[in-house]
This record gives sequence, C-alpha cells and structure tokens, in this order.
Amino acid sequence: MTNMFCFQCQEAAGGTGCTIKGVCGKEPEVARMQDLLMYTAKGVAVLSREKRKQNVLCETPNRYLADALFTTITNANFDLQVIADKILQGLALRDHIKENVDVEALPEWLKTHDVITWNGSTIPELEEKAKHVGVLETKDEDIRSLRELLTYGLKGMAAYAEHALNLGYSDNDVFGFIEKGLIATLDESLDAETLTNLVLECGKFGVSAMALLDKANTSTYGHPEITQVNIGTRNNPGILISGHDLKDLEELLEQTEGTGIDVYTHSEMLPAHYYPAFKKYDHFVGNYGNSWWKQTEEFETFNGPILFTTNCLVPPRKKSTYSDRVFTTGAAGFSGFPHIADRPKGGSKDFSPIIEMAKTCKPPVAIENGTITGGFAHNQVVQLADKVVDAVKSGAIRKFIVMAGCDGRMKSREYYTEFAQKLPKDTVILTAGCAKYRYNKLPLGDIGGIPRILDAGQCNDSYSLAVIALKLKEIFELNDINELPIAYNIAWYEQKAVIVLLALLYLGVKNIHLGPTLPAFLSPNVTDVLVKNFGIAPISSVDEDIKLLA
Repeated sequence: MTNMFCFQCQEAAGGTGCTIKGVCGKEPEVARMQDLLMYTAKGVAVLSREKRKQNVLCETPNRYLADALFTTITNANFDLQVIADKILQGLALRDHIKENVDVEALPEWLKTHDVITWNGSTIPELEEKAKHVGVLETKDEDIRSLRELLTYGLKGMAAYAEHALNLGYSDNDVFGFIEKGLIATLDESLDAETLTNLVLECGKFGVSAMALLDKANTSTYGHPEITQVNIGTRNNPGILISGHDLKDLEELLEQTEGTGIDVYTHSEMLPAHYYPAFKKYDHFVGNYGNSWWKQTEEFETFNGPILFTTNCLVPPRKKSTYSDRVFTTGAAGFSGFPHIADRPKGGSKDFSPIIEMAKTCKPPVAIENGTITGGFAHNQVVQLADKVVDAVKSGAIRKFIVMAGCDGRMKSREYYTEFAQKLPKDTVILTAGCAKYRYNKLPLGDIGGIPRILDAGQCNDSYSLAVIALKLKEIFELNDINELPIAYNIAWYEQKAVIVLLALLYLGVKNIHLGPTLPAFLSPNVTDVLVKNFGIAPISSVDEDIKLLA
C-alpha cells in the first residue's frame, strides 16, 4: 500500500499521481478518507438504486450522493473529521435503506458485497478500512483507467446536480445514472468495451445535468446579460465570496443589504454579476482578483472575510495573514476554518458570523482597476445570432475557438495566454470556466462590435457553449457539428472539466485539443481509443497549434 494515491487532477505529481502528499495540499490521511467516502457512496448507491426500482423516490440519497462526490473533488474539502462524519452518515443512510429493500433481489455478486456489509464507527476503524479501498485496488491498468474516468465524470455531474438541488431542481434520471455508474465501478464482470460505453453514457447524462443547472440558474436569476464588471474596490468593508454556488451568494447579499458592507466575487463567482437578479443589490460591487490559484497572494490584501462555497480552496501558507478570516460552507471545508451550516429546510444559511467580522475589517486594497466584460451565455448570444451569422458569412469572423475549462498553477499554462494573443484577428474566443483568467483582460478588441472574447460564465455554464454550437449548426443547416467553423482548445484541471469533456464527446464533437497535459488516469490503451475514435490530442507549441486550429 502506498501512503496515498491520487491522480484525479491535472497537476498529479510527476504526471502520474500523488503518493506522498497531494499537490493540491491534501494530506495522505485526507486522501485515504476521501477514497473511503467514495466507497461508502457506492454502498448507498447499491441500495438506493434498488429502492428506486420500487418507484419510491427520496431526496435524501440524492442529496447524500451529490454531497459525497462533490466533497471529494479537487480543492473542495481538506477536513479529515468532516469527511469521516460524512462516511458515518452514509453508513447510517445505507443501513436505513437496507431495512426497506429486498436485498435478495440484488444481483448475486452484490448480495453480500463488502460495500453494503462493512461497518466502522471510529476514526482508527475508518482509517484502517480506507487503506484497502483506493484506486490501486483495481490491478488491471485499463479497467482502472476506465473506472476512474467514469468516476471523475460522475463527480463533475454530482457538482452540477448539487447546485441545481440547492435551487430546488432535480432530475431523477441523472441520479439514477450516478447510482448506475458508481455500481459499475464495483462490477468485476464488466470488460473494457462495456466500461467505455458507460463512460460515453456518462457524457449523455452530463448534458442532462448541465441543462438542469442552466434551467435552475436562469429560472431563478434570469438569463445572463452582457455586463461590465468592476475589478477595482470601494472604501467600505468587504466580504469576498468564492466557489460556484449562486444560492449562497443570494442569501449573503440579502443578509448584508443595508449593513454598509460590500460584497465582491472571486474567481469562478465572477459570472454571478451577469445575472439580472443580482444587479438590484447596490452593495454587490465587483470582482476581486484572478484565478483560484492566486488566492494565497491576493487574499492578503483583501482585508475582509472570505467565504468558500465549493471547491477552489487552496490551503493557506503558514505565515498567511488571512487564514483567520476564511469561512467555508457546503462541500468546502478545511480544518480550523469556521463552517457555515447547511440551510434548514425552508430556511436560509446564517452568515451573521461573517457579517459581524466584516464590520471590524478595513476596506480591501485595490490590486487592479477597470472593468471586464462578460455575460455571453447562450440566450444572449442567440439574441446576437443575426449579427454573428452576418459576420461569419461576410468573412469578418472566420473561426471560433472554444478555450473553456480550468486554470492552474503550472507555468505551462502560459501557453493559453500566448495562444489567445497570437490568434488571427478574424477569430473569436468562446470561453467558460476559470481558464478565461489567462486571457480575459487582454486588449483583443472586437469584430464589428462583437468582442473577440465571449465569456459564457462559470465552468458550470459550459452547457451554453454546447447550445451555441448546436444553434449555429441549425442556422447554417449543417448535418454535423464538426462542420462548424469551431475548434476546441480546452484546458482542464479537475473533475468538472472531465464531465464537460464527456458531454462534448456525447454531442459528437471531435478533434478536441486538451492540455496542458493529458490526464494521468488515462492508460495508453484508453488514450488510444479516445484518439482513434474522437481525435483527442494533447496541445503542442503555440505556433503549431495556431496553424492547426486557427
């Protein structure tokens, strides 16, 4: 047994996997406990799927599975005790469901499977069990690769599903597939071909999950609009909100109204400014800082409290001056950071500890000034469709380049800034996710009033890019989405990027360039399948890729 083994993110040590400590900062004990949380979720899935066959649907297993998977996403939760508590909750839920289903109706191999029989009640017992349920327990390299590809797709899907649940939207077919996928990773009878088909099916339900979240967000907050977002500061005390969850932002804005406290977004929360519902708050004043990985520098000068609603949390440095000002909520967690409890049914979260702290803090120090423009989600772009189509037909716009996905710390990601700078001036970048921070402040200009960078929003909003492509396919009366003048040069970091990739494959998109490196969890044989069937390729040099893609 290794100390730990994790290769789910792009920054896996040595391009193969973290075995001593996570590059993300998680300790080996936390990594192993996350493995056990996933194993526990699989046990819940086995029995909740059996319950689902009785047409008895319950939100509790759905909520648990979404939260458990989201908690294990990279940079979400580093708190050993919290993860252990979630395991114990899962065991209790699993056993409760077991009392209400006919276990004898399960497939023979599952009736007595360890995943529905094991138990533990103390940290030492859980730690001992965690040593035997990790990734490397699957010995066949290709089967392991496909199981993990499926698992990471499910984690990304669960993140979208949880955001939708927070707004009162759910899709039982999505949760049904999450259960099916988790169970499949236990089934020793499934060969590589069957698992490959399940991975592609995961992309299908990924599209459904993204569509669900898009409906939840736009039905609740309106369709994003073209918006100029302030990146400077004001002279009031501030609260900085990071992560992705719009419901948390809404409740924070409601509770800070009239207090004299300003609210700023950070990183992936930037696109919240594009939604009409949030524009009524005069104290919702701008975006502070850049991509998630710069937080250890930028949080030093913010001065006020910081709230993490989801992943993208980086452990602070030992000498940081802001670690006593960080709060977490939802799936996010870090030992020592106060955690805002989940909202009671029909109620709101209580952000008063953050608000009271903010009142005692100095205003944030400006680290830049000006504005950035975004809000080009599918509804807004469709409204501009005639203008866009005319620009394409006239040759003013020759090509669209999808540069969506994640940012990260590696110096190799400077590639994306240089790529954007060198793109021909008759090309337009379509983006979503924090990858945009590599180029969204570049003065790339516009084409006939159409900005050369069209930001659709968070990584959660990647669905918009698919809708835009499908709409253009319809307008131009094409038979194949790959006939569009669109190329894909996508950056990835964590598991939400994996489900976006699988969703694009399900929609038939081919010849995607993926970087800055291909995933460590793809075995050579699985990579070969993706290359041969879908044309997936790693990035090369900027100049070579410009010739190829633009």
